[in-house]
Amino acid sequence: MDTLYRASPKDGVAWVTGASSGIGLGTALELARRGFTVIVSARRLEALQEVAARAEGLPGRIIPYAADVTDKAALIALVADVEERYGPIVLCFLNAGIYFPLRAKPFDDAGFKQTFEVNVFGTINGLAAILPKMTDRGRGQIAINASVAGYGGLPRAAAYSGSKAALIVMAESLKMDTDALGITLQIVNPGFVKTPLTDKNDHPMPFLMELDDASRLICDGFERGGFEITFPWQLATILKFLRILPYRAYFALLRAATGWPPR
Repeated sequence: MDTLYRASPKDGVAWVTGASSGIGLGTALELARRGFTVIVSARRLEALQEVAARAEGLPGRIIPYAADVTDKAALIALVADVEERYGPIVLCFLNAGIYFPLRAKPFDDAGFKQTFEVNVFGTINGLAAILPKMTDRGRGQIAINASVAGYGGLPRAAAYSGSKAALIVMAESLKMDTDALGITLQIVNPGFVKTPLTDKNDHPMPFLMELDDASRLICDGFERGGFEITFPWQLATILKFLRILPYRAYFALLRAATGWPPR
């Protein structure tokens, strides 16, 4: 049993980035169901206001803030304003991310750069905004949304898999420090969840989950503790097994499973 801190609504507020749609939206609503005041941020204020309206009647509430994760100064200002108005942020879910199907031909370097700018450096900007606050208090909980796609390179996901692998390894390394600081650091590695991101896919998505189910599992993981929150277990187990194989076997099995590249 993980003995590190787990956030509670009585301790302060939660903050979810990239909360205008998908996993961020679902998790924000689930946290509000569990009694949290949830700060939701994304670029589109109107979309966030719609999310806040969906929380009416729940035990908690949702408060929208427009902020782009690629703007570190905006995130620092957001955290300062939230903590002055609503109290300490005790739970932070750095969720914002994008996905483009990218291939070697044509090679879209701009798509790669944009993916890393949002998925990796956007997360780093969020950490820069919240970690000093939690460090000063000696308490807090941070979760970073990565993906099972970060376990290994997948077809058409070079930028996405690469960015998520970076987040996983970064979190593994930072945990060595955050444990000593009294801060719970977690990595969330979902499989396929029905969201606007996965709606772009034109390939089979094994063990596809509904958003509400995924959101409950994520929030259960926040309450349970432990470093990794991953689901569905079947897909996570398969991909972790593939990762320990020699590359020759890894590529052969991946090609057989995905039919990639198409003949």
